[in-house]
Amino acid sequence: MEMILEFLKSDSYSIILFGLNIVLLIGFLTLIIKYSKLNKRYKNFMLKLGNGKNIEEDLENYMYKSERIEKQNLEILNNIKNIEQDLSKCIKKIGMVRYNAFRDTGSNLSFALALLDENNNGVVLNGIYSREMSNIYAKPVENGASTYTVSEEEKEAIRKAVEYDNIYKAK
Repeated sequence: MEMILEFLKSDSYSIILFGLNIVLLIGFLTLIIKYSKLNKRYKNFMLKLGNGKNIEEDLENYMYKSERIEKQNLEILNNIKNIEQDLSKCIKKIGMVRYNAFRDTGSNLSFALALLDENNNGVVLNGIYSREMSNIYAKPVENGASTYTVSEEEKEAIRKAVEYDNIYKAK
């Protein structure tokens, strides 16, 4: 152990340490020079690849635009879902029956009209025409049935609306 301590105190140890520092400094400077050359070659390569423009900047712009488009697409999809939910409550099914309410009138001028949404909720309208007057009655419809008394024509209009198959559904 004493021998090691004596060597550490000697001048030869200092000279070896100094030489080692010089070698490390030369290696470090060599690495800096090689790095700067490599960096310069990389920039030139990117310029050639980008036809005179820096392709790295183009890639960053592209990534920014892609992220922005993804966010916009998510917003659009959310808006579409909201619209589809609202559309399910719109009138989509229609059933109509024309009939002659009274014997003394000609033609089928009276009508029953059912207007329903996807869930068979809505209204049935009954327009009764006679020579002296014309009346329209409205009755609510829930799940394809009304809690009010409905005529045969109104039942037929509701049945036609429930069976209506020209419904557009977004997928």
